[in-house]
Amino acid sequence: MKIQHPVYYGDYLQLPKILTAQDTESAKYGDAAHEETLFIIIHQTYELWFKQILHELKSVIKLMDKPFIPSTDLSIINSRIERVVTIQRVLVDQIQIMETMTTLDFMEFRDFLVPASGFQSLQFRLIEATLGIKAHHRMEVEKQFFTSRLKPEDRKTLEEAENSISIFELLEGWLSRMPFSQFDGFDFWGEYSIAVNSMLKQDVEIVSKNPALDDRVRAMELKNLEMTKETFETLLDARKFDAWQAQGKVRLSQRAMLAAVFIFQYRDYPALQMPFRILNSLIEVDEKFTTWRYRHSIMVQRILGTKIGTGGSSGHEYLKSTTERNRAFLDFFNLATFLIPRSMTPKLPPHVVEQLDIVYDSFRP
Repeated sequence: MKIQHPVYYGDYLQLPKILTAQDTESAKYGDAAHEETLFIIIHQTYELWFKQILHELKSVIKLMDKPFIPSTDLSIINSRIERVVTIQRVLVDQIQIMETMTTLDFMEFRDFLVPASGFQSLQFRLIEATLGIKAHHRMEVEKQFFTSRLKPEDRKTLEEAENSISIFELLEGWLSRMPFSQFDGFDFWGEYSIAVNSMLKQDVEIVSKNPALDDRVRAMELKNLEMTKETFETLLDARKFDAWQAQGKVRLSQRAMLAAVFIFQYRDYPALQMPFRILNSLIEVDEKFTTWRYRHSIMVQRILGTKIGTGGSSGHEYLKSTTERNRAFLDFFNLATFLIPRSMTPKLPPHVVEQLDIVYDSFRP
């Protein structure tokens, strides 16, 4: 390959364009507020990182959007999701820089920004849609609130993203195709159910005979164990699981959920280590965005108190409410509910162990 011309650092990075892109609104009305430059740069930096996150997530979708995902691609998928997690740590840390700006500093230019708001960050909404948070997952008031503040062309772009396949949907399909929990001549879920009943029976005995518990606490603990038993039964009963899904208590299909439980329970086998890492990395993505939203809401409360946000929302209260609600992979957080101690884990037959010890691509249909 012949190099056509030398590359200059500033030209390659288009620094003249980037470094002159901090036009303050306050300067249009008199002297520029000193803190507004920081405010602009922080948000511009966020948007650059959002662009990189979207770049990584779109590549993950491209790798996963196929009927069979080779084991070599799984490593690439996980490394790119892990990169997103690393970027998210930077997003959270950047809030510390924003917090060097005081309430009085912000008030010097805040009114000039109305009605601009983080609600109008198209890229962040695209990230949510790409992960699997679609319009029908949001509260109606929330959906109407932020979409009404987008430009028509941005609203169209977001609608297209929400109608496109997401990482959650691809992941559900991938899990549903996994044969790890279905082996000829071995009823894994029957053995698992026996192990669960044994575990719960042991727990009931411990609670019933614990002299440190009074009758009220003992009754409460036993009731909790009965509810836990019902939860396990729901996992294994297709009819009950469908009802669970219809109530919005779980998004994954039963088949996908069972595969995920199996992966988490037997994560130490070589064939399951990379699938486990991918699921765990996606849990990290959800956790980091939840942390970022929460830290952001606390920062807003610290700077604005109970004032209405520049975009017209309730500010801190609205942001706090989204921290738990807007999560794509909550089902994977809840997998811990269905795990049992290693000492009680059903022993897999030799032919199954041999497959999980060495081979992954042999499961190719």
